[in-house]
Amino acid sequence: MRLPGANKDDKGGSGKGPLTELLDLRHDVTVTQTLRSTAAATLAYIVALWLSSEPAPLTAPLTALLVVQVTLYSTITTSIRRVNAVVAGVLIAIGFSVLVGLSWWSLALIILASLLAGRLVRVNEFVPEVAISAMLVLGVTHAAGTAWDRVLETLIGAVVGLLFNVVFVPPVWVGAAGESIEDLARRMRRLMRDVGEELTSHTPVERAAARLREARRLDNGIADVDAALRQAEDSLRLNPRVKEGLLHRVVLRTGLDTLEICAVVLRVLTRTITDLAKERQDEDLFAPEVGSALEELLSQVADALVSFAVLVTTQTSEAAEAAEDRLAGDLGAAAATRERAAHLLLEGVQRHPRQWQLHGALLSDIDRLLDELDTDHRSQRLMEELDRSTREQRERHPQLTAFTQWLRGVKRPTMKRPTMKRPTLKRPGKRHR
Repeated sequence: MRLPGANKDDKGGSGKGPLTELLDLRHDVTVTQTLRSTAAATLAYIVALWLSSEPAPLTAPLTALLVVQVTLYSTITTSIRRVNAVVAGVLIAIGFSVLVGLSWWSLALIILASLLAGRLVRVNEFVPEVAISAMLVLGVTHAAGTAWDRVLETLIGAVVGLLFNVVFVPPVWVGAAGESIEDLARRMRRLMRDVGEELTSHTPVERAAARLREARRLDNGIADVDAALRQAEDSLRLNPRVKEGLLHRVVLRTGLDTLEICAVVLRVLTRTITDLAKERQDEDLFAPEVGSALEELLSQVADALVSFAVLVTTQTSEAAEAAEDRLAGDLGAAAATRERAAHLLLEGVQRHPRQWQLHGALLSDIDRLLDELDTDHRSQRLMEELDRSTREQRERHPQLTAFTQWLRGVKRPTMKRPTMKRPTLKRPGKRHR
C-alpha cells in the first residue's frame, strides 16, 4: 500500500497541475485570513453605522480586523485583550479630562499611565492601544461622548469578529502542520542518504563539512514547523468540530519533539564523519564492505524517519495502520543491518585501531536514532505527555475542564495507553472511529 507522501520525489516539485494548485489556495493560511478579515471588517462597519452616532465609525472595522484570527481560540483571546485595552484607555482619558486639560505635561502623564495600565491588565500586544485610546478621547471637545462611542465601536467590532468565527468556523490547520512535519522528515532523509553515499568512497573534508552545515540548518526548519504546529494547536482549542483536541495536540507535539531530537543526533553524526574525514584525508573513510553496510543502514533509518512522520500526521485509521506496519518493517530491517555493520566495524577496528572512538561514536548515534523511533518508546512518551497535559489543564482551569466534559457528555475521563496511531478528525456523515 502506498502511503500518502511516503514515496514522494525528494528532488522537489509538487506534481500538481495549475487547477489543483488554484484549488489548494482554499487551504492557504494567507488567502483564508485575508478573505475572512475583509468580510468581518466590512460587516462590523455596516453594523456600526446602524448603532453608533459617529458618521464614520472606523474603530469597529479596525477592531474586527485585529481580532479575527486564523483560529477560534486566538480570536476569543484577542477580542478580550482588545476590549480591555480600549476600555482601560477610555477610563484613564475620562479621569484626566475631569482633572486637567490637554497640555504637553498632561499628555506625557496620560501616555505613561496608559502604558502602565496596559501592563497591569495584561493586554499583551495591545498595550499601545491603551495609550492611543486615551489620547484620542482626551484630544476631543466632548470627551465623554467620544469615549463611549469608541467603546461601543470596539465592542461592535469585537462581537462581530467573534460571531463571524463562530458562524464560519475557521479551518483546522492540522493538515498544514502535518505537511510541514513530513517535509522536515524528508529533508532529513535526503541528508542521511547523501551522508551514506559518501561513506563508500574517499570523502574530502570540505564535503563532509558541507554536510555538517546542512545538518545545522535543520534548526531553521524545526522553527518553521514549530510555528505551524502552534497554529494547528490553537485551531484545535475550543473548536466544535474536534472531539479529542488534547490528544491531537499531544500526538503532533511529541512527534515534532522526536524529529527535533533526531535532528540533533544527525548533527552530531555528521560532525563525527567530519572529524573522521580530517584524520583520513588521503584514504577512504571505511573499507568497501563496511561503507556499504553503513550506507544501507543510514538509508533504512532515513526511511524510518519518513514512516514515523507519516504515522504521527495521518488523519485516517487505515493509513495509520499501514504507516505503523511500514515503520515496524523499516526499524526491523535497520536493526538487522545495524548488527551486521557493528560486526564489520569491530573487525575493522581490531585490524586497524586508528580512530576507533569515532567508529564507536558513529554507531552510538545510529543507536540513538533507532531508540527515538522505537514504537514502545514513542507510546510511553505519548502516555506521559497526555498525563502531564491533562493534569496541568485540570489544575489550571478546573471549572472550565468540568464544564467542557459535561458539555461533551464525558462523565469521568479515563486514560488508556495510546498506540502509535494518530486520532482521526470527526467528519460529517462518517462514523468516528
